[in-house]
Amino acid sequence: MTVVSVDRGIGPIILGQPHGGTHVPEAIRARLTRRGRQLADTDWHINRLYDGLLPDATVVQAHAHRYVIDVNRDPAGVSLYPGQNTTALVPLTDFDGHPLWQAGQAPSEDEIAARREAFHAPYHAALAAELARVKSRHGFAILYDCHSIRSDIPYLFEGRLPVFSIGTNDGTTCAPEIAAATHRVCQAAKGYDTVVNGRFKGGWTTRHYGRPDSGIHAIQMELAQRAYMQESAPWDWSEERASALRSHLKSILHGLSDVARSGALHGA
Repeated sequence: MTVVSVDRGIGPIILGQPHGGTHVPEAIRARLTRRGRQLADTDWHINRLYDGLLPDATVVQAHAHRYVIDVNRDPAGVSLYPGQNTTALVPLTDFDGHPLWQAGQAPSEDEIAARREAFHAPYHAALAAELARVKSRHGFAILYDCHSIRSDIPYLFEGRLPVFSIGTNDGTTCAPEIAAATHRVCQAAKGYDTVVNGRFKGGWTTRHYGRPDSGIHAIQMELAQRAYMQESAPWDWSEERASALRSHLKSILHGLSDVARSGALHGA
């Protein structure tokens, strides 16, 4: 199984896709609970959702499921949201707080370390290499981190999640022009709601790579899955809803390309 794939483009934007993978090695799958084997917390169809929207973008995909190891978590296991419910580097519960592992089958620290080397490290090696390549070509790089999640998850957040949740870790991970261009499209999208740095401020990837002073800009987009799919098994794609959402996502990505071409990010 390919751990990570890279579809290399010539433009300044990289689409990171850490949670769309559904591969679980059989020896690991056998230890999951029946509920865990449903892989409910996948960012379903995320690659399909963004496919072809920005032809010159680079796409970096992780293929192992987040239950194997979550490549959007600090490899040291530090919580992204201290004091709030969240899931770990190797999750012990799903997004609803239910155990993922059968009794006595949760991974040991040694196993977590092995998974980190086998799955987490290769994804970030590929992502870092592409950021360096793009920055070398353009003088800067924009990492747009692609995510999606069910709209209603009381264990993680109160109420219903907006369709567009933009994360910049309170403005620290990218130039303000990038956040503004993204938010502008989301605000203008009729029938959709949006928030900036709400419950999701950007995961470890956004926070780790987003260094605008050094020419690396990172922004996370967390999409509520009701906007493009069925939010329960079998997690079906909705062509009508997805087509409408894709038009707005295309506007976002082309808006970021306009920011890049404007010269606003040079010397940032």
